[in-house]
Amino acid sequence: METEIAISWHSVISALVFSLIGLGVYTVGFLILTLLTPKVHIWREINQEQNVAIAVFLGAIALGIAIIIAAAIRG
Repeated sequence: METEIAISWHSVISALVFSLIGLGVYTVGFLILTLLTPKVHIWREINQEQNVAIAVFLGAIALGIAIIIAAAIRG
């Protein structure tokens, strides 16, 4: 029995558009975070100083931004 997979191109294109918008908003969120913390060099602290607290904080911020974007896109 041969199964055909029906692809709705409208759904694929809208998923790609929303993904690009989400990535753009995600990037802007990290840029705002960088602007709000000018005295802390985040990547230097994580890579050179091995600061786990900042890494965990950055991960929490990343998850928070991702959840907010997903909720906004889903509606």
